[in-house]
Amino acid sequence: MPKALHAIDYLADPAAHPPQSVCVASGDEAFLKRRTLLEIRRAVLGSSEGEFSLATFEGKTALLRDIQEELSTLAMFGGGRRLVLVEEADDFVTRYRAELEDYVAKPVSTGVLVLDVKSFPSNTRLYKAVAATGMLVDCGAPAAAAVTRWVRSWAKQAHGIQLEVAAADALVEAVGPELGLLDQELAKLALTVEAGGKISVTTVTEMVGGWRARTTWEMLDAALDGKAPEAMLQLDRLFAAGENPIALLGQISATLRRLAAAMQLIRSAEATGRRMPLRAALEQAGVKTFVLDKVERQLRRLGRKRAEQLYGWLLQADLDLKGGSSLPPRTVLERLVVQVAASPAAQASGKA
Repeated sequence: MPKALHAIDYLADPAAHPPQSVCVASGDEAFLKRRTLLEIRRAVLGSSEGEFSLATFEGKTALLRDIQEELSTLAMFGGGRRLVLVEEADDFVTRYRAELEDYVAKPVSTGVLVLDVKSFPSNTRLYKAVAATGMLVDCGAPAAAAVTRWVRSWAKQAHGIQLEVAAADALVEAVGPELGLLDQELAKLALTVEAGGKISVTTVTEMVGGWRARTTWEMLDAALDGKAPEAMLQLDRLFAAGENPIALLGQISATLRRLAAAMQLIRSAEATGRRMPLRAALEQAGVKTFVLDKVERQLRRLGRKRAEQLYGWLLQADLDLKGGSSLPPRTVLERLVVQVAASPAAQASGKA
């Protein structure tokens, strides 16, 4: 069965993937979804006059007969094909799954139907039909290891600049894995050099994040040192400045995941009868040399049992921020800060 094209690959060369009669953009990475829909729109409609050939429907209320009518109606102005976009189309797909299967098999117009969905399971007949004869773009978040590669590629493609590998690493660490925020920072960096110029790690350190990035690191340092009130004060400043909660979690996760990875390395070594020094584990986990002393002290304070819980805490916070909880985003992050900052004794007694 043909696989979905990932949005990163599609956006790298949209012209190589012309839109088909039915296109589906699935996933919840907002930047990739927005750019994918924009490129499909450009490919179908062309010039600004083509906007007259665009019709947009809301998935929860859209009726299939209205969409079919739009697809088969020529625009009064502009030219080319009709483009019908159904936004947040999960409910629409559920209601008209059988009819959509028939439409994909035999489109009744030259128009292009675009479905914007969060979920599009690969075990359904509709998925297989679109993958075979339509266009299916996966707009899910890329794996963490792929983000830095994307940053370098996107910097050159969209902003006309070159990022050194270390600069890309520093940018992702400062901003987090949110592609939209990374794109914004790349746009700012592009203003500092001529077209095609190179961006160094020094430039990233000086230009990106500003006081917000420093405040995030200070907040996390305070939490890891057990200074919960100070950490909460820094978190309050970040929220007051309008910081994005998901971006904040991305920056927090970049550090805490290294601590968790170091503990996993130690456990793996012990399972084979070997002993791995804490410092060596931190180095293998990617902790930079100039902060090794500080991070080693912080991990010792955190303690083995709580360090082994870090992945679970981060996963829960990520799920809660993405709709898995009714708690406000601020409360989700405050809970995480308290979990990190609480003393080992308080954790053991159940007071934190």
